[in-house]
Amino acid sequence: MRIYVDCQGGDNAPGAQILGAINALKEYDNLQLVLAGDSDKISSLIPDDKLVLDRISIEHCCDSISNNESPALAIRQKKDSSIVKGMLGLRAGKVDGFVSSGSTGAVLLGGMLRLGRIAGIDRPALAPLLPNGDGEFLLIDCGANIDCKPEYLLQFAAMGEAYMRIIKGIKSPRVGLINIGAEEEKGNALVKDAYPLLKKSPLNFVGNVEARDITADKADVLVCDGFVGNVVLKFMEGVAKTLLTIIKKELLSDNISKLGALLSKSAYKRVKKRFDYKEVGGAPLLGVQGAVVKAHGSSDAKAFTSAIRQCVKMVDGDIANAIEDNIKSIKEV
Repeated sequence: MRIYVDCQGGDNAPGAQILGAINALKEYDNLQLVLAGDSDKISSLIPDDKLVLDRISIEHCCDSISNNESPALAIRQKKDSSIVKGMLGLRAGKVDGFVSSGSTGAVLLGGMLRLGRIAGIDRPALAPLLPNGDGEFLLIDCGANIDCKPEYLLQFAAMGEAYMRIIKGIKSPRVGLINIGAEEEKGNALVKDAYPLLKKSPLNFVGNVEARDITADKADVLVCDGFVGNVVLKFMEGVAKTLLTIIKKELLSDNISKLGALLSKSAYKRVKKRFDYKEVGGAPLLGVQGAVVKAHGSSDAKAFTSAIRQCVKMVDGDIANAIEDNIKSIKEV
């Protein structure tokens, strides 16, 4: 298996990508990695280890795409960037997966314009895994599509259901629609029109899910437009950070609490780990013809290892074909 790793984008490039890649190679004996970016910088950071060097190839890229430029122009004009070359390599079958912490817009448009969409998909979507009371749920979309049509939400549901069934091993994933109320008639025009489409689909649709129930294990896949999804994602990140800060402060507030903190240190670490995005690595870009993972812009080596691990699972599960089968099934209804 060959995974293409974009070493140009992100706050900690290229060091985090390279160290994360090396750690991933230690996990998988059958894995090969293509590290793309400034070849001189990449070469200087790779250790002189034959076991590593034999499974790494470097692709030099003269162009780079920043977060401050137009993604559409960059994808069309910067043909020698790691994002464009990686997507074209995936399309041509030269690599099996693609991981990047670069410009979200460029990765999204690169996936659409250079890699291509799955038949029947109008809009690919970003879908992070987030913690709930019992495990994880998939939030789709989290920001790729701000303005949506009802049929887009149905496609998001089909993509998310395939991911959770194939990658997470859930036999019949529960699909919920994020709304301001549980009743069928609640919500704006978009969700009210999407509801009957989801209800008559072959998916395991469990109805509307209110904001207070998002983390209550009501559904395995939670569907929404990108505006709502991004608000949910950023709010959860903020609440998790604030909550962990408050808990730490209170545990250290007096001697008795400090003793309790010492006794509960391992439990606290497990809770913190549940909220750590580095454990997941990134959000899969679903709806394109291949395994693509968009890592967080501030990803460190640990996060990149997790992102590569997630990409490997997507390749093994042939997620693109699973999504295409789901799309066919909802169109037949």
